[in-house]
Amino acid sequence: QVQLVESGGGLVQAGGSLRLSCAASERAFSPYHMAWFRQAPGKEREFVAAQLWSGSTTWYADFVKGRFAIIRDNAKNTVYLQMNSLKPDDTAVYYCTVRVRNGGNVYTRGDYDYWGQGTQVTVSS
Repeated sequence: QVQLVESGGGLVQAGGSLRLSCAASERAFSPYHMAWFRQAPGKEREFVAAQLWSGSTTWYADFVKGRFAIIRDNAKNTVYLQMNSLKPDDTAVYYCTVRVRNGGNVYTRGDYDYWGQGTQVTVSS
């Protein structure tokens, strides 16, 4: 059982930056790909970004392209989401997730195997 622990959320003003962290509990951790989703109040959980664990391919939702970036530290079993130029619309609970099996659709939350508990990001105007 892989446990994912997110941290780094908080309150930031519009235009500011935050870096979210997602640490995996298992040492021999080698998922197929990992991703970040977010869920705003009253809305469905939506895809934000994903990356193959090899690092060869990265996907971003259109609304974060050019502002957010996935950064991996394989030695620490940790993945980061660097968020810049934050907007009030980015306010949500952010979740990291991994798929340990090959294949799957990175945009589909049902295709992931493990989820973190989420971390709140609030962007004030």
